[in-house]
Parts: sequence; structure tokens; C-alpha cells
Amino acid sequence: MAMYGMAPLAGLDGGGFMADLVLVPYADAMLLPVPETVDPIAIASLSDNIPDGWRGVGPYREDLAALEPADRRVLVVGRLSIGLYAAAFAAAYGAQVDYVDTDPQRLAAAEKLGATVHDRPRPDKSWDPYPITVHTAAESELLSAALRATWPDGICTDTGIYYQGKVEMPLLPMYTRGVHFVTGRVNARAVIPDIVELLAAGCDLMPAVDRVVPWQDAPTAWPAMTGKTVFIRD
Repeated sequence: MAMYGMAPLAGLDGGGFMADLVLVPYADAMLLPVPETVDPIAIASLSDNIPDGWRGVGPYREDLAALEPADRRVLVVGRLSIGLYAAAFAAAYGAQVDYVDTDPQRLAAAEKLGATVHDRPRPDKSWDPYPITVHTAAESELLSAALRATWPDGICTDTGIYYQGKVEMPLLPMYTRGVHFVTGRVNARAVIPDIVELLAAGCDLMPAVDRVVPWQDAPTAWPAMTGKTVFIRD
């Protein structure tokens, strides 16, 4: 339950991470080296958004690989960076990735990460179903659409946080088709080694980074962030 800046959810106040000094809880277990060939800017979210994107695809990579090539398909309903990371990992594992979003910058980034992009407000109900679907938009209507687009015995992973406390889901279609639904916080530290292995093999996440900002400009840049922003200092 160690999460910077999210004490109301975690129950542990670790403070924020935009600080000159940072205390890392359980550092002996939580810190690990990354390959020297990987640009630190590309993996600034390795403890949070990147694992959240990976867990929608990575745990099922062997199931995808066992399918016929034409069936190795993944649908990602994107918003902010988590959907981009999910699309990147699905492409790295050899899947055909359909990425749905309305933001031009994210659509362009998803295309660079290996996805086929679709500029439309929601998945079309007439699409063929996918064995793996990932919903990252935290919108109940889009979640229902992603669940309907999941094929029988398929898996839909949702990374959203729904503060309204009540979300309608198409339970009867899910039940009749045996759709598996996955939600909850990602156990980031447990899956980082699998991600690092993929990064070392050449998976490049840099296209997901929208801006790189000097540390001293953080107070003015933070309120204006629209995409993945990485703050750096010498």
C-alpha cells in the first residue's frame, strides 16, 4: 500500500514525489536496477502507469501466443498514458492492437507504439470480439462497450478508479459468454521484472512521453499537463 500522493486510497501517507528529498518505504525490496540501455525518461512511470498498462496484456501473453495469428487481437480503449502503455506491450508481444481514443496526440503516439488507431468516441458494437480488451478511460459507458467487445471466455481488464461508487455493467451478456473481468490496483513491484525484461529486449516506450520539463519549471507546468509529462533535473 505504498503510493506517493495517494494517502486517501492507500491509508499510508508517503507524501508527494515532487520533492527534493524522498523517503522510499521498504527500499531494500522496492528499489531495483534497470538496464543501462533504457532511457530513464521513457520509464519514469515504471512504478505506476507502466505496470498498470502491462497488467492488461502481459499476464495473458502465453494465451495470446497460443491463438491462431489472426486471432491475436487486443482492443485498448485509451485515455492518458495507461492505454498507450497497454497498446505498446500488446504490440511487443506480437498482437494486432486496435487503439480507440479521441485525442489526436495520443492517437499519434499509439500509432508510433505499433497500434492501429481509431478516432471515434467509443468502440463500434459491430466489431468482431477480441480475446483481450483493456479499458483505461474510467467511463462506465466505454467500459460496457469494452465488455461487449470481449469474446467468450475472453478477459477484460479495467484500470479506472470510479469515485461515483456505482457503475452499471452488462452482467447478463458477460455471464452467458463467460467473460472474465479484472479490476483493482496493480501490484506494481511484482510485475516490474517482467516489464524490465521486455524493455531490455527493445520495447521502446518513449513515444508515450508528451513533454520533458526541467525540474524548476514544475510549479507552472504541472497545472497545464495534458499528456505524459516527465520532470528532469541534473
